[in-house]
Amino acid sequence: MAKEAVFCAKLLHFVWELGKMATVILVWMWARRPGKEWNMSEFRGSQNYVASEELMRAVNIAMVLQKPLLIKGEPGTGKTMLAEAISQALGKKLIIWNIKSTTKAQDGLYVYDVVQRLYDSQFGGEGVDDIAKYVRLGKLGEAFTAEEQVILLIDEIDKADLEFPNDLLWELDRMEFHIPETGETVTARHRPVVIITSNAEKELPDAFLRRCVFHYIEFPDKELMAEIVRVHFPDLDDKLLTQALEAFYRIRQMPQIKKKPSTSEIIDWLRALVHEGVDPKRVVKEVPYLGVLLKKNEDMDALRRAWR
Repeated sequence: MAKEAVFCAKLLHFVWELGKMATVILVWMWARRPGKEWNMSEFRGSQNYVASEELMRAVNIAMVLQKPLLIKGEPGTGKTMLAEAISQALGKKLIIWNIKSTTKAQDGLYVYDVVQRLYDSQFGGEGVDDIAKYVRLGKLGEAFTAEEQVILLIDEIDKADLEFPNDLLWELDRMEFHIPETGETVTARHRPVVIITSNAEKELPDAFLRRCVFHYIEFPDKELMAEIVRVHFPDLDDKLLTQALEAFYRIRQMPQIKKKPSTSEIIDWLRALVHEGVDPKRVVKEVPYLGVLLKKNEDMDALRRAWR
């Protein structure tokens, strides 16, 4: 029975890998169909960003399918930095639209400054009749009118209200929007590469999700985290790195810790340890500069009580 189970497991793994290869080939053939403009640029990570194979595939497939890439993951997993890495790797300008709780979809298209126009009309300003003078493009409008293809990051889309993603469906699908005040229709000169990040604070509408390629960034394991750290500290002492990773992942595994430290915290922590010349033997035993890793009093108290 054990041999049969091993054989079945290997067979299932082979079928799974074969299916992934077939998917990539079909997408490639679809992208190369007659009349389709093909861009050979591929994302393979960057000098300052270590990406998993799954993430690189997701980025490249989203570009081939010309769909937004929706990235989810816990804070500190590099969602925002991904757009910066794609911009750097492909040599394309990055436009960032930071979403807040008060952000409306209209803000990303254009803003009509009716207050300024009223002020100018009252105080004799010139060109009041030229409405276009008072229309300012938002981040999506900037991406549409750029001379070359750009990377558009819509950062933390789940911070906005529930209707926000649905309000963007037409613009992201059609790559155009209308400005009633001027009668102008703004059409994208080049379809931007759209990266959308979410911390999963709210569920996104199904209609919006159907139009995206989705990828969840898992928190890096020790091996991948070591690679990430080496990008920032190429000459870091091996013993210090080993001890720091040991302490870091032990802390993350503690159920008492509510706000677990992320990648940015371990980078800052290592910078503090290196700056102060801390002996690697002290790192796991004492966890010096704990306030760089943990940001809540209750978490620090819980660790001090449980740490051995």
